[in-house]
Amino acid sequence: MSSWLEPRCWDGAGPPGDDLRGDVQLEKTSAAGLGRGIPEDLAELSEVVEIVARPERSVMDVVIIGSGPAGLTAAVYCARANLEPLVLEGELSSTGDQPGGQLMLTTEVENYPGFPDGVLGPVLMAQMRAQAERFGAQLIPAKVTRAKLQNGGPHIVWYRDPATGEELEVEARVVILAMGARSLMLGLPKERELLGHGVSTCATCDGFFFRGQHIAVIGGGDSALEEAVFLSRFAESVTVVHRRGELRASKIMQDRALANPKVKLAWHSVATEVLGEAKVEGLKLRDVRTGKQSLLEVTGVFIAIGHVPNTDLLRDQVRLDPDGYVLTQAGTTATSTEGVFAAGDLADRRYRQAVTAAGTGCMAALDAERWLEERQRPASAP
Repeated sequence: MSSWLEPRCWDGAGPPGDDLRGDVQLEKTSAAGLGRGIPEDLAELSEVVEIVARPERSVMDVVIIGSGPAGLTAAVYCARANLEPLVLEGELSSTGDQPGGQLMLTTEVENYPGFPDGVLGPVLMAQMRAQAERFGAQLIPAKVTRAKLQNGGPHIVWYRDPATGEELEVEARVVILAMGARSLMLGLPKERELLGHGVSTCATCDGFFFRGQHIAVIGGGDSALEEAVFLSRFAESVTVVHRRGELRASKIMQDRALANPKVKLAWHSVATEVLGEAKVEGLKLRDVRTGKQSLLEVTGVFIAIGHVPNTDLLRDQVRLDPDGYVLTQAGTTATSTEGVFAAGDLADRRYRQAVTAAGTGCMAALDAERWLEERQRPASAP
């Protein structure tokens, strides 16, 4: 079975912007493919992937929900352990739980080990997917609609058939939760279209690309100021756009930001429009007191108003913290429900990096494998 994303060799033709790093280019993507990298619709998808909506067995050893770095790494490890995992990848039309996770909304990734020249996020995820599939993982591009997780299993997961919309179900002895988290967005015109083309939600991931440029950070909490201070290492200037006349951030973060000569504040201001066609060319602001409009000349906009874990379907099924992140047992990926493990950003409110997500995906797979082994071992076995 081929992937929902088809890489091919770059022949050097076309403008320099066609060089996607790692000598690959993407076929069968939408016009905004560098930001999303998935087919525009299901009809187009059918040209590049044979959709198999039903699992190969009625009861699976492992079902993995989510297909970002955490989910696909878990799939590789589970498949290599002959557990034949089923991966429910997410909904193709979504930007919250789409197959491949948040890296499908990025362009170049330079901080993932093994790619000295960088790699496109969608290409990295296509390679991870192909690796999982090579070892025997079954992958279905489907949205999970509900789940019944119970101590010790069996667990039941319902998902939507990507071709018919029919709700199907699968039973699993173990479930690995890897649905990730999504960045809160402003809902501005062009905001989604320019993700990866000047609009970003991750300073650590993308700050380097804005060396010597003027950029904006939207938000007023610790995350916004942390990103502003970090970005000041590269940018000519960083303007923090905040709707109030005072910051919500901790005193120490305020002191650091206000003492930084590259960091400026646009008080009492809200962003109303991201400007630009192929890339960010400016940001429209409105003064919330006077209504006066102004133009902020920036080439980068970093949105730092928070993250939301994709855990809505887990409420009352596993323990969550007050913000909805899955709580795991210290030193493991085990959740409060026996036989359910969590990996990636839905259990990580601090780091939220592709490489840390992949690491916890490995941990979850190993934890799941050992959990299954212990329950198959005879009582007299050591």
